[in-house]
Order: sequence, then structure tokens, then C-alpha cells
Amino acid sequence: MSDQTSARHSGAYRGQTIQVTLRVNGTTHTVDVPARRLLSDALRHDLRLTGTHVGCEHGVCGCCTVLLDGAPGRSCLMFTVGAEGHEITTVEGLSPGRRHAGARADDDRDDQLHPIQRAFQECHGLQCGFCTPGFLMSVAGLLAGNPDPDRDEIVEGISGNLCRCTGYQNIVKAVRRAAELLRADEPVGADADAVPRADAGEVASHHPPPEAVATAPY
Repeated sequence: MSDQTSARHSGAYRGQTIQVTLRVNGTTHTVDVPARRLLSDALRHDLRLTGTHVGCEHGVCGCCTVLLDGAPGRSCLMFTVGAEGHEITTVEGLSPGRRHAGARADDDRDDQLHPIQRAFQECHGLQCGFCTPGFLMSVAGLLAGNPDPDRDEIVEGISGNLCRCTGYQNIVKAVRRAAELLRADEPVGADADAVPRADAGEVASHHPPPEAVATAPY
């Protein structure tokens, strides 16, 4: 940590705020936050990216999952200052109006949906939707490293996310469908690499290991 950064942080511990530069969904933002501001709170309240939900605030439910340098991580367990210098992708940045091959020209909805989002819609992989953004980001990380997972790998990949509505069966189906769509539906256009895509390369997961969370009933 540089002397300048240390000085900024020590000032914040005395009740001041820290100026933090965040790279979120391909855009650079500068925010003034308390030293202990959680990344989930900065995303929701400072940047108004409310697609990242907050549930348990203990890193268990997975609602707050975002991609950090392409890997799923809990934004409720990370201070905002720790995210500086990293590339953050929230559910809003999963597919920001990008057209995919095969989308119908007369269907504006397809312009807005990433293949993973389309798969959850097609397979009814959500009910109330509160947990859905976290699932979408976890699945993005899973399919980035494993584009054709089997059922056991899907179950392990989403084991860090909890859903109280669906019973998980349709979520598993949605992940399978998302894998199919991602393999067949590559982005086109000059801006295809403007925001890191979930299928842009192999990444590791920052989720707690499966044995560290309750066994999911699927």
C-alpha cells in the first residue's frame, strides 16, 4: 500500500471518507465512502445499481454475488476500498443492450437479455426473483470456467446460492439451457468486448466451498 493510500485510509478511520475509484460494468466511478462501507452498499446506494440484492449479509445466501475480475464473489463480505483496482460486473452489466446472434430484429427484449437471463426466463428458473441476480452471476462464473457442466457440477456451482421458492429443479434446467445458448449464441458487433463477459475465459470461484454452506436440497 502506498504512503498516499495509507494516508487516505488512516483519515477515514478517524471518521472521514475515502475517495475510491471503482471499475463497474466497464465504467469508472469515483465515490467517497466510509472505510467500512461494504461493496454491496456502495453498489446499491452510491452507484444506484440495485440489481445486486442484500439478503443475509453474512455471505451465506448468495443474493449479493457479483463478478470480481470475472469470478463470483460476495459483495456483502468485501469492503469497497478492497475493490479498487478490480473489474466488477453486476447483473446490470451482464448484457447491457448487446445484440446476440439469433436475436429477432423485431424483439427488443432479446437485445437486453444475456443468454443466461434468457435461459432462466425460458425454464422458469425464478419465482419471486429476489435471489435471481445472485444466481445469474454465479452461473456466469460457473459457465466461464466450465461451458458444458454435468448435473453434479451445476449443483456444486450453485451450492452457494439459496432459493426459497423454486425447489432448484428449474434452476438446474436453466443452467443447462444457458450452457446451450452460450455455446450457440456468441456476441456480434464492435462492442462485444466492451464489458467482460461471463463466457470470456476460465475463472475460479470466490464462493465458500460447498462443505462450508448448508447442503442444498437439489
